[in-house]
Amino acid sequence: MTSDKRIFFSSTLFTPFIEEDFLILTRHFRVSKLIAEKLRAFVRIPAEVLRCDLVFAWFGSIYAGYAVFLAKLLGKKSVIVVAGVDASKDPEINYGIWLSPWRSRILRYAFRNADQLLPVDPFLEKEIKRLAEYDGHNISTIAFGFDAIQWTAGEAKNDMVLCVASCDNRDRLKKKGIDKLFDAARMLPEVPFQVIGVHERILTEVKSLAPANVEIISFVPRSQLLPFYQKAKVYCQPSFTEGLPNTLCEAMLCACIPVGTIAGGIPTAIGDAGYLVAYRDQPALVDALKRALASPASHGLKARARMMSEFTLEKRERSLVAVINTLLS
Repeated sequence: MTSDKRIFFSSTLFTPFIEEDFLILTRHFRVSKLIAEKLRAFVRIPAEVLRCDLVFAWFGSIYAGYAVFLAKLLGKKSVIVVAGVDASKDPEINYGIWLSPWRSRILRYAFRNADQLLPVDPFLEKEIKRLAEYDGHNISTIAFGFDAIQWTAGEAKNDMVLCVASCDNRDRLKKKGIDKLFDAARMLPEVPFQVIGVHERILTEVKSLAPANVEIISFVPRSQLLPFYQKAKVYCQPSFTEGLPNTLCEAMLCACIPVGTIAGGIPTAIGDAGYLVAYRDQPALVDALKRALASPASHGLKARARMMSEFTLEKRERSLVAVINTLLS
């Protein structure tokens, strides 16, 4: 039964994992949605906050800060989902909203004053406390959930390594560890590698940097990734930092054996179902890829079982609804 409580759902993006949260909320509450930024967002947010019982902002941003301020002023509740860039300050890779002094001031206010922050990984919870400089009394970690019916194992795996990473500039390539993956591929010249998600404007440059055994593919919609996951025996996430990487989790549901760096939420996803290495330990990355490629197919099924046990859409739905109902009770 849908509650008569009204939720204002706000974001600057509407990616598939954000859309999943929106659909969850529409099953339980009356939801109005605003996907906007710049002037349109600032103009629309006050009226939406005035009409709602609770603000649900996806990503910590200046817009989320604005909505939290108005919600507090009007006696409304507020929730912010924190997923990665909004709890990061990494000058080495030029990544994170907290690199901006003025944006960081707004985020500090938003994080401290929202009724509930919902990071998708415990790593982000620690970063929120560190960057916003407070005790984190309003933080509850709720992991992403994934559809085990949508993401399924195929009939046969190829002895290859896959990485799906949206990259539109050099900083993003480093953030996703693509340079580390290329170095590993050079040490494993007999192994096919596939990297999906390189933006057209840097595609030629990236192809020139890649060794011969790495196939570079530009953007592939999420709805068309399943065959790539199903064919690859190993999925590699060699990132500098991450929240809880969706593509890694989807690949694990498709029975890819995961190899990843001990960075952000990657260890949370992989657990004991794959191989973890330090970001700067290149020999360890090469060794982990060798071991994963030599592993029996049952190791991929272990990765799928972990996702089906720990990272379900049903778990996320129950947790989100429980948080909101508690705030509105």
